[in-house]
Amino acid sequence: MPNFEARLAELGITLPQPRAPVANYVPFVRTGDLVHISGQISADEGGGITGVVGVDVDLDQGVAAARICGINLIAQMKAACEGDLSRIVRVVKLAGFVQAGPDFLQIPQVVNGCSDLMVATFGNAGRHARSAVGVYRLPMNFAVEVDAVVQVL
Repeated sequence: MPNFEARLAELGITLPQPRAPVANYVPFVRTGDLVHISGQISADEGGGITGVVGVDVDLDQGVAAARICGINLIAQMKAACEGDLSRIVRVVKLAGFVQAGPDFLQIPQVVNGCSDLMVATFGNAGRHARSAVGVYRLPMNFAVEVDAVVQVL
């Protein structure tokens, strides 16, 4: 049985408490063996990364913002699995949204910050289908938001 908690420790990641919804939705919904996780923003204990990528935020900061989203997604996965990450079978799909400036075209590279974390944490089970989209605005001016579909036991 994979030990994803140990892998997170090797990566130097301590999962935060899952973020509470900021509007009229739930953090995740399970249907059968799939968990649909609501969008997680680039917020962390230090406040997170806000601003427009390509204007206020550079590419490296955008990648870091997407990684924060990934950490928040894993925290929600853990909550959805009642604290047991070993119940994760597969990260099925990620949808990444980057608050991008008018001339910023490196949207996929930004979302790689989250994708790379999924593979680093879950190995082949972390390889996923994905969308990466540049958007005009994100909630509370956060730089990146990512949602996920995950297969669980």
